[in-house]
Amino acid sequence: MKRASGILLPVASLPSNYGIGCFSKEAYKWIDQLKEAGQSYWQILPLAPTSYGDSPYQSFSSFAGNPYFIDLEALIEEGVLTKEECDAVDFGDNASYIDYGKLYENRFALLRMAYERSNISQNSEYVSFIHENAGWLDDYALFMAVKKRFNGACWSEWAEDIKKRWGFAMDYYRRECYFDIEFYKYLQFIFKKQWDNLKKYANDNGIEIIGDIPIYVAFDSADAWASPELFQFDSDFQPCAVAGCPPDAFSADGQLWGNPLYRWDYHRQTGYEWWCRRLDHCFKMYDVVRIDHFRGFDEYYSIPYGDKTAVNGHWEKGPGIELFRTLDAKLGEKQIIAEDLGFQTPTVVKLLKDSGYPGMKVLEFAFDPREESDYLPHGYDRNCVVYTGTHDNETLVQWYKGLDDESRNFAEEYMNNAHTPAEEKYWDFVRLAMMSTANTCITPVQDYMGLDAEARINHPSTLGSNWKWRMNSEMISKELSDKIYALTKISARLSESCQHKEKLKIQELKAKEEAEKKKEK
Repeated sequence: MKRASGILLPVASLPSNYGIGCFSKEAYKWIDQLKEAGQSYWQILPLAPTSYGDSPYQSFSSFAGNPYFIDLEALIEEGVLTKEECDAVDFGDNASYIDYGKLYENRFALLRMAYERSNISQNSEYVSFIHENAGWLDDYALFMAVKKRFNGACWSEWAEDIKKRWGFAMDYYRRECYFDIEFYKYLQFIFKKQWDNLKKYANDNGIEIIGDIPIYVAFDSADAWASPELFQFDSDFQPCAVAGCPPDAFSADGQLWGNPLYRWDYHRQTGYEWWCRRLDHCFKMYDVVRIDHFRGFDEYYSIPYGDKTAVNGHWEKGPGIELFRTLDAKLGEKQIIAEDLGFQTPTVVKLLKDSGYPGMKVLEFAFDPREESDYLPHGYDRNCVVYTGTHDNETLVQWYKGLDDESRNFAEEYMNNAHTPAEEKYWDFVRLAMMSTANTCITPVQDYMGLDAEARINHPSTLGSNWKWRMNSEMISKELSDKIYALTKISARLSESCQHKEKLKIQELKAKEEAEKKKEK
């Protein structure tokens, strides 16, 4: 990746009029702000439809898009909804936080009205879309329609005939759920159309999109139901083992994620066909893809299904470099970021090196004076992406407040910023990341704005308060945008269009100076 910088902001965290960030005019304004600040990248979180817990990393599908991101104002302009109908809906009373309960209760009713008024089956673009995406789209739409028929129950609790996809049951539910199936296909068509327009606008303005995909799929997903052969399931389609992380200094019981594990031997026999389709789909949506939990491709932690903790798990070998060689051969070289955070074994380090992908460096992990750190900037290889923090971290302001005296003193000595006022310390860390040798620097928008704990996106292993924070439209002032631009310029990370403008400015100044000299003569 080139020497450049970008800002991390989930789509859901954008301001908008109807309860959650979406592909609305505010998203276009955000792209304008990125351009004005000299940035090259907008990093987002997964765009997939969220399930229970509202996490974008636990989705009903690896291929589908989140209907919450559909811009209602565009549907009003299209004439399938009215402003009065949208304004009458209760999306919550706090514009700074997403109320997922009210979104679930109310937004789908509006989208259903839009579908019923759309006459979508007569739309030639829609017809082409469902043909081009038939594989995953048919499975996803049927999955969601049947899930609705079973009152939202996990597919493992459905009647055996449809749970196991017996032919006569599939035909029955396709007939019985016809309009529900078409509704879910309609949502995906509108999502894709609006996203493509937004991404084109970003690309036309010199902004590339960094997407994010989890390594694992959710058990309650169209992926697991439609293709059980891809996963470590028993004859009754129950997981044999599930994913997680082992106990460590932070968690005595480890982390029990619960995602089904892949049957890597089967994937190998198919030439990693499902993974190739998944990544090909991702690169039609994003310019760069960050793959979460890269370590799991080297070795993955396997926990017996039914265990209440991760204590009894063990490590198994993953597909290794063979998978990435196959992806390169079938898809060509793509821009991939490897999320390689956490404990690094020699084999993980080798896998990252062999892949050639840039890994991640997080400044919030760097300042522990009791041990050597790979996250201190003086040790960076250029082929990496530096972050002040990620969506899983505290904001810089919150993190710095929580440092012990020894770590805080170490950070101040490292950066020689003991005299910086406490309320401005966060900016020194942003500057440190931007001035590092890492080719790419990504900063969460909260860290540019100096926000505290109220703006944290996710606190891993907790439920109830995550994925909710939203930015308001006044937070990125012209003054802040200019400050970001100045730092981006001095750290040699300006976007290509801004570099071109700076060169023109220099040429104009030189021409002016030459003209002045001629006048003097």
